[in-house]
Amino acid sequence: MNIIRIEETTSTNVELQQMMVDGYLEEGTVLVAGNQTSGRGQAGSFWESEPGKNLLFSILLYPEFLNLKQRFLLSELTANSIKQVLDNYIDHITIKWPNDIYYQDKKIAGILIENEISENKIKQSVIGIGINVNQEIFSDKIPEAISLKQILGGEIDLDLLLDEIVNQLLSDYEKKLIDGEWDDVRQYYHDSLYRKSGMHVFSDENGKFKARIDSVADDGVLSLVTETGEIRPYLFKEVSYDR
Repeated sequence: MNIIRIEETTSTNVELQQMMVDGYLEEGTVLVAGNQTSGRGQAGSFWESEPGKNLLFSILLYPEFLNLKQRFLLSELTANSIKQVLDNYIDHITIKWPNDIYYQDKKIAGILIENEISENKIKQSVIGIGINVNQEIFSDKIPEAISLKQILGGEIDLDLLLDEIVNQLLSDYEKKLIDGEWDDVRQYYHDSLYRKSGMHVFSDENGKFKARIDSVADDGVLSLVTETGEIRPYLFKEVSYDR
């Protein structure tokens, strides 16, 4: 495992991608930053983090055995691996579709995956991960955020947690994705979904409605079943969770 540590960057994903332009990096290379000045989340959202308090890192993979339609497996696998590690620290960890990690109704980690595609194959994948670890105060812009320290009441060793997550992810990548245990990945992901049971309130462009989660397709499309039995498929950002 090749771990590169830097004090500060705009984004670990951007920094790692630039390093790849400058020269070849081995699969499993990890770039860790103490601070991000322009951390990003899904669909251009902003990732807030107090310097030196949280885990901010990116992992490089070369999953050329996956085609474009199978790319959501990387998202599922990454979320699964983070959940498995956090389960050793606290209970009530779930995966909020598509790949946020939740503690009860609060967000504790996020994932941003950026792929380079060539001839319908995933040539390389940069997986950015942000985990709220020792930060105690978050801005009003992200009222749903929570950290491990807020839950447990004590400091968490950042280096230890990093090693645990990277080792889990790389092990799962080899044993599950490379070896073709894809159904296991999908099933664990579905079983771990936030609000996976019962009817809940959602919102789309037409307003609020009640539905239950039916399935998540191989391409990441979320299917909801409404109170009237209507099946509604959604891409990311086409539907949101409501209270």
